[in-house]
Amino acid sequence: MSHVVGVDAGGTSTRALAVDAEGTVVGTGRAGGANPNSHPPSEAAAHIAEAITLALGSLDPLRTDACVVGMAGVSKLSDPAIAGVFERSWAALGLGGEVHAVTDAEAAFASATVSPDGTVLVAGTGSIACRIRDRRLVSTSGGYGWLLGDEGSAYWIGREAVRATLAALGGREPLDGLPAAVLAEAIGVHDPAGEDERLAVSRRLITAVNGEPPIRLARFAPLVSEILDEPSRAIVTRAADLLAENALATRDDGERTPIVLVGSVLGTDSPVGSLVRERLAGREVLSSSDGVLGAARLAAVRAWGRPDGIDTGTDTARRDSRKLG
Repeated sequence: MSHVVGVDAGGTSTRALAVDAEGTVVGTGRAGGANPNSHPPSEAAAHIAEAITLALGSLDPLRTDACVVGMAGVSKLSDPAIAGVFERSWAALGLGGEVHAVTDAEAAFASATVSPDGTVLVAGTGSIACRIRDRRLVSTSGGYGWLLGDEGSAYWIGREAVRATLAALGGREPLDGLPAAVLAEAIGVHDPAGEDERLAVSRRLITAVNGEPPIRLARFAPLVSEILDEPSRAIVTRAADLLAENALATRDDGERTPIVLVGSVLGTDSPVGSLVRERLAGREVLSSSDGVLGAARLAAVRAWGRPDGIDTGTDTARRDSRKLG
């Protein structure tokens, strides 16, 4: 029987799923991270090939009708030299169908809905809103990286937490709640007294934060969610406003297609996620379940013209060799 393969190639791990035409999982595989922004291209390509090989197991690779790889950092493949590394690795697998690389946002959207059109809003370390048409990403709002954007992301929330702490230090405000937590996390300081000491601590905080990669600011985001004092609530509210605005910017007036939320900042237990859902009330708002299932759905569309035989509502770890539809 023929089958398709879906792959979720992330920064820390790569997972592959082989599914037959009846929607049954017939193989799974896992390998190391495969984001070409954070791994050498040859290593990333090898990890994807390893995960696919493990998922196929004893299956005939020539009966693979299509393979879709949802990849963080897929834009790297616009470089012909890097694309060539991946293409040679995939060609060596001897698959019957082509391997297609798509954005992880496209796979995430497909994991939550069989609708071909809609919006996917991603907010983890970074953030982006994507307009999906015919299951392809056609335009974006936000997502310009830490220097130019990523509004409402964990990076952005962490940066705002540090800014609020610096404001408290300079404004002679009480150093409790969020400012106290940031100081303890960043430089191990507790309750500096007097203007001179506050100034010195402020300089230490600035130096410590600037001495690290900017993305490390994301580590302060959990403090905002946990403490929820006045500064934290202001950050949470602004983050939700920015994320909802970006999502709506990708949509036509009166559009009724689904909005799929992806990432830790938008989780159901996240205060930002709760507020974003409030701001999008009246629309169909879904949560992404698993990118590897979305990639398998996209592969099924390419191979057989339909995604509906692949259900995405259950943990794949418990579904090996079981019916998905």
